[in-house]
Amino acid sequence: MFEKRLSIFTGHFGSGKTEVAVNYALKMSAAGNKTAIVDFDIVNPYFRTADAKETLEKQGIWVITPMYANTNVDVPALPPEIYSLFQKKEYKAVLDVGGDDLGARAVARFREEIQQDDYEMFFVVNVKRPMTDTLEKIEEMIYSIESSAGMKVTKLVNNTNLLQYTSFEDIVEGQEKIFEISNKLGVPMGFTTCMGIDCHTLKEKVGNEVLTLDKLIKLPWDRE
Repeated sequence: MFEKRLSIFTGHFGSGKTEVAVNYALKMSAAGNKTAIVDFDIVNPYFRTADAKETLEKQGIWVITPMYANTNVDVPALPPEIYSLFQKKEYKAVLDVGGDDLGARAVARFREEIQQDDYEMFFVVNVKRPMTDTLEKIEEMIYSIESSAGMKVTKLVNNTNLLQYTSFEDIVEGQEKIFEISNKLGVPMGFTTCMGIDCHTLKEKVGNEVLTLDKLIKLPWDRE
């Protein structure tokens, strides 16, 4: 699961890509990799890698987040540490890209550096979200992000959930839809996520790698 040096996570707003990216970084670090995570999301100030910064840094992960001048509503800037990350090849890095085509433009400015490196570009899908609940919408969103980023999606991630109300059936339903897109576009499945249910049983049901998630990203109204 952690073969590539750069793992880029994209997806629609509400897909849960930041939760997936943070958990992926933690698991990658736990597997013995020197790990960094970059918050490329300069669009949405609410679901942020910074929420898990303390947890990430306790595990020795290098956390690079946008610079907010005063508050969450200020326009953030990408920090200069990103440039050094492309030079420090000893790190494996997770890039959490902002939702939709607008967010993908932030990573596009590093397209040349990324394409010269060893990377995977994941597209995270939750088929229970209204903007990605049909095959047509998922396909359209993939093309939109690819166009803005200037790079192709290389793997799909099934993050289908209804928060605490998620059932096996929900995830399997998402798996079936995403497999259809996978077959149509020729983009392979990367992995399926699992939170709050029997993940070993889920792996048997979906037939591919499963990433177990811990809840680390807070909702805006849950923050102090």
